Amino acid sequence: MAAATSGVEIARQHLIDPEICIRCNTCEETCPVDAITHDSTNYVVDFERCGSSRCMACIGPCPTGAIDSWRQVDKAQPYTLDDQFSWDILPTQAEFAQADAAEIPTDVAEITAEASSGQGGPAAPPWSAAHPYLNLYSIAKPAVATVMGNHRLTAAEAASDTHHIILDFGNTAFPVLEGQTIGVLPPGLDERGKPHHVRLFSIASPRDGERPHYNNLALTVKRVTEDHQGRPVQGVASNYLCNLQKGEQVQVVGPYGASYLMPNHPNSNIIMICTGTGAAPMRAMTERRRRRRGQKEGGDLMLFFGARSPAELPYFGPLMKLPKDFIDINFAFSRMPDRPKQYVQDLIMARGSDVARLLRDENTYIYICGLKGMETGVNEAFHEVCGQHQMDWEQLLPALRKQGRYHVETY
Repeated sequence: MAAATSGVEIARQHLIDPEICIRCNTCEETCPVDAITHDSTNYVVDFERCGSSRCMACIGPCPTGAIDSWRQVDKAQPYTLDDQFSWDILPTQAEFAQADAAEIPTDVAEITAEASSGQGGPAAPPWSAAHPYLNLYSIAKPAVATVMGNHRLTAAEAASDTHHIILDFGNTAFPVLEGQTIGVLPPGLDERGKPHHVRLFSIASPRDGERPHYNNLALTVKRVTEDHQGRPVQGVASNYLCNLQKGEQVQVVGPYGASYLMPNHPNSNIIMICTGTGAAPMRAMTERRRRRRGQKEGGDLMLFFGARSPAELPYFGPLMKLPKDFIDINFAFSRMPDRPKQYVQDLIMARGSDVARLLRDENTYIYICGLKGMETGVNEAFHEVCGQHQMDWEQLLPALRKQGRYHVETY
């Protein structure tokens, strides 16, 4: 199955990087379907033979990583063997026409508009953000992903049950960027006898996959057992996803999101403010930066992360292992015994000097994700920090929005 957009079916083509390949013949000897061949110049991959197998047997043995190269292509016009034999370098990623935004389902548009209302309506993406693919799969023609892992993130004694779920798309092209969302279609019917409507989840992995160069992505999902008023409910999609077993299949639509994207230019700073599963896009951006530390791609990373306790905080262990010179982490815990309640806005004010320094830098981008109730406190914290450091938040905020530097997704 390939992504359909404006009459073009997008497929994921396996290629070999001629600049890195040392012509050791390991890949050709390893391939069980004889998809790899060579001439005196290049090693190449037959699109049809490789695509029908997609066994990945050649990836591990390659000593240089040249074999682990991929491009999104028009399925009807993939790179031929003759094309590949002629290359000195890999071609750049081709662009494809996108589905019209008007085709996005009404319920998706409504959820997105509500989530981003705190940023003052639609916002431009960062000027250096990568080009996103949008709405490649519809409710009528969803992509099918296979569950490759479902791991509980929160401690056994924690009240919240939050999972890290890995979805693999196999041969289906499903390109995503950090900050985008996907829609999940839970099976079955609602109380009216109609199919469940789509539920949106932020992607928790970077653009090159939860496992680098594999066609997969991760979600951070909290099992919903009560509503915001504390009344017992069973969240349809969250319970469905948290109960999935390895090997089961999920219907996925999207991807969605052309605004909440990370900057890619050198020296860009990112302030990330989140609670609970709002950590998903922050993890994606952090992982992107971590994998590219040697590229000198970005500036400062500053994270404000709120939860009831460390046991309730997703990714607490991995976050604690990140170098302090890579990311400035600030945890706010609101339900710790013998300690006063602390929220993300308290830490923003406590770190006022450093926050103000970043706010003065035109290369700083702000991302907020989590519960709707956090918006007011965060806004008030920025207002106070600016007031204490000779800045006017009421003037700065509209400028940040206009420049694509202030993004909110709350629920």
